[in-house]
Amino acid sequence: MYRFLFSSKWLGYLLLAAIFAAACVGLGRWQMDRRAETLAEINRVTSNYSAAPVPFAEVKDQFRSLAGEREWTQVELRGSYDAAGQRIVRNRPLNGQPGYEVVVPFKVETGETVVIDRGWLPIGNNNPGRPDAVPAPPQGTVTVIARLKPAEPELQRGAPDGQLASIDLAAYSGQLGYPLLTGAYGQLASERPAVADMPFPFPKPSTEEGTHLSYSLQWFAFGVLMFIGFGYAARQQARNAAIDAADAEGQAAEADGFRMHSSGPVARRRPVPRQRKNATAEEEEDAILDAQGF
Repeated sequence: MYRFLFSSKWLGYLLLAAIFAAACVGLGRWQMDRRAETLAEINRVTSNYSAAPVPFAEVKDQFRSLAGEREWTQVELRGSYDAAGQRIVRNRPLNGQPGYEVVVPFKVETGETVVIDRGWLPIGNNNPGRPDAVPAPPQGTVTVIARLKPAEPELQRGAPDGQLASIDLAAYSGQLGYPLLTGAYGQLASERPAVADMPFPFPKPSTEEGTHLSYSLQWFAFGVLMFIGFGYAARQQARNAAIDAADAEGQAAEADGFRMHSSGPVARRRPVPRQRKNATAEEEEDAILDAQGF
């Protein structure tokens, strides 16, 4: 009954179903990988974002090479800002609004220099391509609480004087002419003494998981449904083939009866009742129109 499945046409259908299902599985696993990354980020935020600050001396090596699990760790630093080295980082949206971030070198009392991202500024109304004003950092000795963030890669695009395309600490160090710790920078949480004029503070990162799990399950379901659809189509094909065979058998029996009737009376075989195939969409539509008198 199902020998037609070994025909080239149905083997081609099966191959297409397998390719589609494999693609769905790949997309589902990709969504699961993204979910795993999201959960890892949520765990880092939950563990580190509001934890007690640790002294700079304990995590100095993290500014050289930041371990993933230490991102968002709060660090306490004491030193002074190099206001002359202040830069703004372009193309930094916040809550859907374009703007800039303000980065400043911070010279720690122990001699190292790190970068502090002091906050966000919107695009200016008076000077195209830059903020209307960039608040200056506090002068003199300052105590800073900052959260560790990894350095960003170099972007293949330039930036006007006084601006950076990304927080690429190695390139920033080249502009300044003195060494920076280039593995990580600090996102400002607070500073003492405080100044009245400040960039906008950064909001806490989201701890929502998002829709990765539901999307991955949908892709897996699509892959399974493809094989279910293939099986249903094969069953319908086999059913229709069986109906055609029964019809052909009935017609052959009627023909034999007529031939035998010419040589004498015989008991005629009752015709085999014809089974009804599944109506096509066009046949169903015609039947509805006929019932309505069209």
